Amino acid sequence: MICKGFFDTTPVSLREAAKLDGASDARIFFQVVLPMSKPILVYTIISSFMIPWTDFVMAKMILNSGLSADWTVAIGLFNMLQRTLINNYFALFCAGGVLVSVPISILFIIMQKFYVEGITAGADKG
Repeated sequence: MICKGFFDTTPVSLREAAKLDGASDARIFFQVVLPMSKPILVYTIISSFMIPWTDFVMAKMILNSGLSADWTVAIGLFNMLQRTLINNYFALFCAGGVLVSVPISILFIIMQKFYVEGITAGADKG
């Protein structure tokens, strides 16, 4: 929904100008619209990765129903903090927290340039 709203804000005049120059619909999308929409694509990629990676509430509700013996990363880390296990697994819990943060951090570092570009694009005086 967020991407659709962003794509709807691309100027129609740019698409019409490309159409007058003889570009096909696919070429207009890939060479005109897509390069202009890097910020929203970066936001979508980061959000799409982080939300399931760190999801806890929904996974906890589903797993409490007893339907699955599998755990997500967040549930596994949470279960290490039970009173009977915390003394044995606290160091593993901390290591797991670091391991969970590494992929998210790498993704953000890679995508940060595009994200900042998109945020500052609207602040330029033209």
